[in-house]
Amino acid sequence: MDTNALRWFQQVADGVTVTEVSELEGTTQSGVSRALARLEAEVGTPLLRRTGRTLRMTHAGVAFKRHVDAVMHELDDGLAAVQQLVEPETGTVTLAFQPSLGTWLVPDLVGGFRAAHPGVRFVLQPKRDELVTSLHPRGEIDLELSTLRVGSRAVRWRRLAREPLHLAVPAGHRLADRGRVALAESADQPFIAIRPSSVLRQQCDELCRRAGFTAEIAFECDDLPTIRGFVAAGLGVAIVPAARDSVADPATGSVHLGITDDGAARDIGMSWATERRLLPAAELFRAHVADRTAAGRLLAGPER
Repeated sequence: MDTNALRWFQQVADGVTVTEVSELEGTTQSGVSRALARLEAEVGTPLLRRTGRTLRMTHAGVAFKRHVDAVMHELDDGLAAVQQLVEPETGTVTLAFQPSLGTWLVPDLVGGFRAAHPGVRFVLQPKRDELVTSLHPRGEIDLELSTLRVGSRAVRWRRLAREPLHLAVPAGHRLADRGRVALAESADQPFIAIRPSSVLRQQCDELCRRAGFTAEIAFECDDLPTIRGFVAAGLGVAIVPAARDSVADPATGSVHLGITDDGAARDIGMSWATERRLLPAAELFRAHVADRTAAGRLLAGPER
């Protein structure tokens, strides 16, 4: 089958008019119409029907398009793979990441990689739901950085580091000069917490439960910088990852205390779909992350 006809069928099925397709592809309207007609003849049934001035998919067209989308996705990946083999320092890495890693780990890893491979482009996608992986065999995501360990054969997970969790308290708080505390010592305090759809929130709730109390949630926030700001304003305490050098420095006016309770740390990992072949650029980045991990530099802060 003519791949141009398949692409034009995809576009028309998605609502693009034949006129628009012809303008985008630099061909004639009659050329597009003839290609679609040849495609329908090869399939053996109409795929599109005219409704007024637009073309809509028939039932056969709907069934056919799902497979066309999959085939063209594989074809595009194949073409990209060949291009990257010819030019190994080009390509695109699509990286999903947990937002709490976006102020320090992601810019550190991407910056270090781009210093050695400036021709590689990145598409960065913060995870909206931290409790669900972004990885799928036919998805767009190459790699994912998060604290979610997926229990599925379809996803490979590699632990990169174990990051301590701290109790953030306002400066001048009765625990501020302690250095390290048992979480039960904060049981009577109002807590600032991240939203329930966060992996960190689930871990914080579990730590408090093990310590013998249910935290009184005074405020729920969408991100860690906001939580740290609320703590600095004296509105409560919070369980947060260890503060690190980042684009957005931790808020002043708060103190981070080590937590002595067992399990007061989170595992940071890298994941990828086992059934999705990584293109060379993504393989290069995965190797870069692995090298940083093996050298023990992952939690050491940005490379200078």
